[in-house]
Amino acid sequence: MRLKAEKRIPFPLRGIYGGVPTQLFERGKTLSDYGINAVWLRSGDVTAQSITLLKSQGARVFAEFNTLHEAAYLKEHPDAAPVGVDGRVCPPPDGWQGVCPTHPGYRAARMEAFRAVLAGHDIDGIWLDYHHSHASWEQAVPNLPDTCFCARCITHFARENKTKLPDATIPELARLLLNRHKKAWIAWRCGVFTDWVRSFRAVVDETRPRALLGTFHCPWNDLDFDGALREKLAIDLKAQAKYIDVFSPMPYHARFGQATDPAWISEKTAWLGKHLGIRGKAAERQKIWPIVQLSDWGEPVPPAQVKTVLDHGTRPPATGALVFAWSSLHGQWDKVEELGAFYRSVM
Repeated sequence: MRLKAEKRIPFPLRGIYGGVPTQLFERGKTLSDYGINAVWLRSGDVTAQSITLLKSQGARVFAEFNTLHEAAYLKEHPDAAPVGVDGRVCPPPDGWQGVCPTHPGYRAARMEAFRAVLAGHDIDGIWLDYHHSHASWEQAVPNLPDTCFCARCITHFARENKTKLPDATIPELARLLLNRHKKAWIAWRCGVFTDWVRSFRAVVDETRPRALLGTFHCPWNDLDFDGALREKLAIDLKAQAKYIDVFSPMPYHARFGQATDPAWISEKTAWLGKHLGIRGKAAERQKIWPIVQLSDWGEPVPPAQVKTVLDHGTRPPATGALVFAWSSLHGQWDKVEELGAFYRSVM
């Protein structure tokens, strides 16, 4: 079943992700020429100069923050690597290296870095990214190993759930947790990741309270891949909603095997709105701003499809949208022109 097209109305937030669009400026153009009023930068690329430049053109500036994918940390802290069901360090699935979410040093380091971004830059908000377990899901066929079964995680689970576990090997305990204690194990893992979000919220409120806290997250619904959103990725959207202002699902249709079906984008957004009770009304505190794929990643996105992709990305309950990703998109000016034409049409 396909969702019917909605009547186009003014769309308040029209963004791009992936860098300062200097290529536009070099052509003598402005952000408003393309209907753009928001830009997302990687936190390491945020500078006072870039913020001043973008805000001088009337744009809001947001930072992306990597939470559980700072692989460099493992070089000096190998004990932070996720452990698999065999009791050994779990290899990075398809090269995607996650970190154990209960490692206290890693969590403290990321919180400090998060606070530094907020304290040091006049940004309008900060978006969590890679906030999920050790897994590679940004592809048509995801790679979703079960983790983390390090002694620290198992000990935390047993203590916090008042669950007595036998004196056994990690592989034996992993089997027990994934069978007899599966429901409690999944709930505990989701709680660990949600507690990170609670702490990020507290930092925002203390450091830059007017800034929005957003999250880039997997676009699956609660049934996709046998409930992998919670059971494998440890993402509990309803629990995180207590702390999040803006949800930005990542329905990269071409990357996820839906290259010929852009309607998949609005279906995922509609599910998210129903799941969280977000209708896309102006008075609502929480917003849904999807990030949609225009860059070629996996399957290409042809210029003729840009309007359709953006049409589905901007349907209710979405009240904002941004595109992935300027860093490669600026080399395809036919797509940039289509992007600008669409954004101007919904200003």
